[in-house]
Amino acid sequence: MPGCFKKTLFALASLISFVSFILIVVAMGIPKWMTGKILCKTGADLVNATDPELVKFIGEIYYGLFRGGKIRQCGLGGRRSKFTIFPHMVKKLNTGLHVMIIMFLCVAIFFSLVSFGFCILNAIKVPYRAINGPAGACLWNFLAGGFVVLGVTSFMAAVKLHHLTERIANFRENVFRFVILEERFEDCFWICVASATAHAVNLLLIAISGIHFPKIKTKTEEVNVTAEDIMY
Repeated sequence: MPGCFKKTLFALASLISFVSFILIVVAMGIPKWMTGKILCKTGADLVNATDPELVKFIGEIYYGLFRGGKIRQCGLGGRRSKFTIFPHMVKKLNTGLHVMIIMFLCVAIFFSLVSFGFCILNAIKVPYRAINGPAGACLWNFLAGGFVVLGVTSFMAAVKLHHLTERIANFRENVFRFVILEERFEDCFWICVASATAHAVNLLLIAISGIHFPKIKTKTEEVNVTAEDIMY
């Protein structure tokens, strides 16, 4: 049986792995990875809008991995619309990269659950095989965190290098052209960053569990029994 200190560390690591699993699932389901402001350039050019008038042509956009929405401002008031990435819009995006982001996060979900199971196992007993012990727990946490990092990095590449927001904003816009004025990574993106950080914390906890602290030995006093003590 593992010691109390080791039990506590692995129990905490298992809790962190489960929280990481929940965070990734929630992040994938909520369409708040990116928000931004979009300018209806076509409408602004038609009326030669100056700085004070540009406000009437600036809308908003938000999206996640599967769906999103936008507010179009082309001089006649805001028009709200919602969209889904699959199955139609993904053809206009970098399909391979977008699918890779989702796959990376799905694999990270799997490894988060595996690391949760391994941490529970190490909290309950000392495994006979080394791969089932702290080494295995380290491996699964490293893989889970690594795949989250790959997913987050791929999403950043899609936004910055492949102009993901601009492509989404101009999807099925035959008359107007939209230009991106501002982009912000939102809560779901940072939730995934927090998930990767959680697995890094787990690696630290597992490393600490392997440290052997010196035991404090207490000096026992010798008991001298005399004849008078026996009489009493």
